[in-house]
Amino acid sequence: MIRLIKGFHDILPDETPKWAFIIRTAQAVLERFGFREMITPIMEKTELFVRGIGEVTDIVEKEMYTFEDRGGDSLSLRPEATAGMLRAVVEHSLLKKDPVLKVYTIGPMFRRERPSKGRFRQFYQINAEILGDDTPFTDAEAISAAYAIMADIGASGLIIEVNSVGCRECRSAFREKLRSFLSPHLEELCPDCARRYHVNPMRILDCKVQRCTEIVKDAPLIVDSLDDSCRLHFLKVQDILKELAIPHRVEPRMVRGLDYYTRTAFEIVHEELGRTKAVGGGGRYDTLVKELGGPDASGIGFAIGLERLAMGISDEDPRFSRSVDLYVAALGDNTRELGARITNELRNKGYTVEMRYSGMSLKSQMKVADKLNAKKVIMIGDDELTRQEVTVRDMNTKEQATVPINAITSYVQGGKL
Repeated sequence: MIRLIKGFHDILPDETPKWAFIIRTAQAVLERFGFREMITPIMEKTELFVRGIGEVTDIVEKEMYTFEDRGGDSLSLRPEATAGMLRAVVEHSLLKKDPVLKVYTIGPMFRRERPSKGRFRQFYQINAEILGDDTPFTDAEAISAAYAIMADIGASGLIIEVNSVGCRECRSAFREKLRSFLSPHLEELCPDCARRYHVNPMRILDCKVQRCTEIVKDAPLIVDSLDDSCRLHFLKVQDILKELAIPHRVEPRMVRGLDYYTRTAFEIVHEELGRTKAVGGGGRYDTLVKELGGPDASGIGFAIGLERLAMGISDEDPRFSRSVDLYVAALGDNTRELGARITNELRNKGYTVEMRYSGMSLKSQMKVADKLNAKKVIMIGDDELTRQEVTVRDMNTKEQATVPINAITSYVQGGKL
């Protein structure tokens, strides 16, 4: 038997109703906020992610699935969606058509990181981007959209953690403060962070090695290095979130794992999930579109992980229980063709209908109908076939009615369900 690749996972039929519900809800919320869906490839040129995400990041250095194709091009499975979405926006000149563009995509991402509860090497995300507006109101709208998705899904215990990572000038000053703080501890850092100290010390704040985590817990805070413009922007974002009644708190040590963020960064925290509490996050990127060859347009976006979000919703939630409108129980060889015809006619009218074609007893078929949560069962035996009628049983009230075969569709359509 060939087994599943380590770190990947199957989403089985009992799980897909929950996933479908989450996706439908996210789509409905995003459309309500004016976003339009786009679908981009799961594979791009490696250069796109190196330029977009940042060369000195765990994602690019350690986690990407990268290979050389037969033509000699270096290609990578997408580790996140923003870079590919912006590539499509630039390549197809979408900002010329709509200077303020709202787009979203839902699909799989790939990172070769250590698998753990709710963390896989192929994982699914809801991703949304707003391009062309650099005001604090847009930051708050992006956060509001992310929060609305979670709220409409029914997730509880939610709070938004926010921070500002400043502009390039702010970060330049902060890096020097950080280097000064880290200098006495340089020999204690892990090999990766010792190298990052010289290249991009902010990435040390994101390190998961315990000793590095202990060292940086007393490090300077980037909010203390913000210039007046970035500080006022951040304060305004918080004021708007208060006005919108979105629960939030400032988390001054949050830097997120992507180099392209500027100013506002945030995480969506589900406090019931313990150490896997962050189910999503995002931030502003005011220079990324231009760096990828597009116009000088600002942007802000977010991603929500479906696996972690699904973990926070009970499997017993009645919204995900499977049910069908009708089950057709055909008894005996002579009734199957009629049963198949009735099943097909009702499906074509928009009803969910199930039928088993193997020779099962009525008792066995009623168990199947129960398992499917069928609202009604249409029973066809040899006697019914002779009389050209069927018996319809209400599975809740247990009442039964005899209906002529040629009237079954109109009987169902007449609201008898």
